[in-house]
Amino acid sequence: MHKAKLVLKDGSVFHGNSFAYQKSVAGELVFNTAMTGYPESLTDPSYKGQILVATYPLIGNYGVPGNELLESININFESDKIHLSGFVISEFSEDYSHWNAKISLSEWMNSNKVPGIYGVDTRALAKIIREKGSMPGKIIFEDNEVDFYTPKETNLVKSVSIQHPKIYGNGKNKIILIDCGLKNNIIRHLLNFDTTIKRVPWDYDFTKEEYDGLFISNGPGDPKECHATIENLKTAFENTKPIFGICLGSQLMALAAGGDTYKMNFGHRGHNQPVLNLIDNKAYITSQNHGYAVDSKSLPPEWKPLFININDKSVEGIYHLSKPFFATQFHPEASGGPTDTEFLFDEFINNLRIRKNV
Repeated sequence: MHKAKLVLKDGSVFHGNSFAYQKSVAGELVFNTAMTGYPESLTDPSYKGQILVATYPLIGNYGVPGNELLESININFESDKIHLSGFVISEFSEDYSHWNAKISLSEWMNSNKVPGIYGVDTRALAKIIREKGSMPGKIIFEDNEVDFYTPKETNLVKSVSIQHPKIYGNGKNKIILIDCGLKNNIIRHLLNFDTTIKRVPWDYDFTKEEYDGLFISNGPGDPKECHATIENLKTAFENTKPIFGICLGSQLMALAAGGDTYKMNFGHRGHNQPVLNLIDNKAYITSQNHGYAVDSKSLPPEWKPLFININDKSVEGIYHLSKPFFATQFHPEASGGPTDTEFLFDEFINNLRIRKNV
């Protein structure tokens, strides 16, 4: 057992023990309220540059699943590696039990060289973040100091996006999928339809290519850093090919439309965020992971909010009044989390079919 400590930019210090790789790291400290889904969260590229605090007290009890593949997409994880900088938990379960578990959480994090600290009062830690906002933090081992990390120093999307285009499926509906830090479950959902998916880098110029629909993925960091993506979206908005954006994709669409985004105090991260559809007045429980949001007052007249968060009234989706463009701030593909809003993938595909048949 090795001692470790978590240091916050506000001067708060939490002492605990290591349960994974031992190296000092820095990142933006954020918390997630989900009760399950730590393999999915740790492999979500949207956590790049962040130290994640799990508010659920017991972590590691079902281990880590196997590494089976489905059409070159890992069916258990949201990418091919752990992306967050560090993991902070209250109680670590060294003994795990699950029919599909192959290794323990600590073994998996060790193989990815990601540190973790347990024995921390995560309830007190979450209260600090809620009151003071997400802030820089660092996990320190044996006084091996590191500087506090500032996410804006780098384009985080560039560091997690695919480097070269890749094709999935062989269907009749061709979709350009902009990878800004893609979760694999988005691809899995799109492959349920008769699709050919061309996954492209965040700054790839797709504007002169033939496609039936455009999809913009989730991803980490400040959306305003993705200049190339925003410029390409402005060109895409000139035609009527259907567009669907998720999370960062929603923010990028708003910026391309002429709107604005802002950094939230502590963001939304968990599986229990309620949203309201402003068109049919129906409520849904959603999976979320974001620290930025769209400023509703900045949207041009042809764009309107589609969903709002019932808790804080922040924008959870936008749509165009006359063109088949829409986006959600939450994750309808879930993994982990509730699947209440999976139907939005059907709406996107229906938009493709309608336009092709006109």
